Amino acid sequence: MSLRRAWHEQAASWIRWARAPGHDSYWSFHGTRFLELVPPPGRLTLDLGAGEGRVARDLRVRGHRVVELDISPAMAAASAALGGHAVAADLASLPLPTASADLAVAFMSLQDVDDMPRAVAEASRVLVPRGSLVLAIVHPINSAGRFEYDRADAPFVIHGSYFALLRHAIDIERAGLSMRFAMEHRPLETYVRALEQAGFVIEALREVTEPDPLDRWSRIPLFLDLRARRS
Repeated sequence: MSLRRAWHEQAASWIRWARAPGHDSYWSFHGTRFLELVPPPGRLTLDLGAGEGRVARDLRVRGHRVVELDISPAMAAASAALGGHAVAADLASLPLPTASADLAVAFMSLQDVDDMPRAVAEASRVLVPRGSLVLAIVHPINSAGRFEYDRADAPFVIHGSYFALLRHAIDIERAGLSMRFAMEHRPLETYVRALEQAGFVIEALREVTEPDPLDRWSRIPLFLDLRARRS
């Protein structure tokens, strides 16, 4: 399964989903948690896998000068229509000079990239020495398994191997909106090795989950957020 093609096909659905007020975890808790890891604004912030631009818009409010990059021309156009500086580009081959930014963010995008290690290497290339990369991904525990049923006490089960790479898609319908999320499950070590090989050192790591203790997802991490610094 080509993740690039899957997200091209889902662009219109994602724009509706992401812009529905309060519709997903970004609005209720994850956006706030992610932004806590983002350093103060510098000369240029890159939003890698920016989608329709909601993270970039929040960063601009905080004083960042942002350029958004996304594989989907439809996503880039949607971001630009709301005042973004958006470019349709492959994260594994960024159309930017070496050492051109001091900060890059990749919010919930790297699990959706066909060549994740190359995308991380490109993030390193376009950052200045000591520049920061702040990323959020679907937590590898989350993408490795599932709850057996919908009750709060449902067991969480991993069928097969946590360590196996697996591309899959999840269909979700909520409040009249539907979305197919295509991604690749990768164990945590795969992401950390990509960061190591690109010259990053992890500074901070957070396991982010549903804050409602009555929700079954309060027991298992939904997302993994981290900040790494380029050597």
